[in-house]
Amino acid sequence: MKYSQKNRLSPKILLIVLCVVCVGMITVSAIFPGITRPFQTIAGVVVVPMQKGINSTGNYIRSFFSQFQSIHDLEEENKELQERIDNLLLENHALSQDQNELERLRNLYALDKKYSDYDKVAASIISSGSSNWFNTFVIDKGEKDGIKKNMNVIAGSGLVGIVTDVGASHAKVRSIIDDSSSVAAMFARTSDFCILVGSQKQIENGYINVMNINKDAKVKDGDELVTSPTSSKFLPGITIGYVKDVKMESSNIEKSAKLEPVVDFKHLREVLVITELKETPDDLE
Repeated sequence: MKYSQKNRLSPKILLIVLCVVCVGMITVSAIFPGITRPFQTIAGVVVVPMQKGINSTGNYIRSFFSQFQSIHDLEEENKELQERIDNLLLENHALSQDQNELERLRNLYALDKKYSDYDKVAASIISSGSSNWFNTFVIDKGEKDGIKKNMNVIAGSGLVGIVTDVGASHAKVRSIIDDSSSVAAMFARTSDFCILVGSQKQIENGYINVMNINKDAKVKDGDELVTSPTSSKFLPGITIGYVKDVKMESSNIEKSAKLEPVVDFKHLREVLVITELKETPDDLE
């Protein structure tokens, strides 16, 4: 063991020897270029392919991490784009709601002009029944706003219903499609009278039943139906809708028809309450 340690070359001596050899080889190569040609050939055969392999491996590793970085960048970009899309969708939804509200308000304004002889109060619907249809609902105006029981309610292009109950700051409305509603009506073209009978089941099919039409009445499909001057609670001449399927009943003593209302009773949001009352002894509304 002691012998091997004595004969072991120290790092300094080894470094000096290697330096001397390198300097000697450089000198010989400079003086005699032909002598180093075999070493160059060996280097070309061994070292160059190794270098190419190392370069190829380095390029592959660089490409791999470059692709990884690209994927990460794409994910970040996709996240940003998705956020922008979400924001645009929210903005579009808000604009759509604003457009719908503007359209409804324009319709109310046109309706207000159509019945300009009557004073009115605008109101928003704050609750409705359990059904998908607005057969009964509550508005955000009441006694303090001048609302009274039996005042007529309009929206869209015509008649909605009537106020049935009033609180200090709210009121309940029963629409003409409710099962308990019956309205004395009249054909605008012929002045023939009839009765409009509410039915939530029928409105689900898009119409309301029209009864008690005189058998000799010259009414036809497409005729406009308005509130009758004989009605006890509804002011005269308010558009209700247009009739179809006019037919003679099996009794041959009267006709019946179906009415397509001018009001969309499934999407009501705002209404106008006519602040003028009409009271007569007639039993019918």
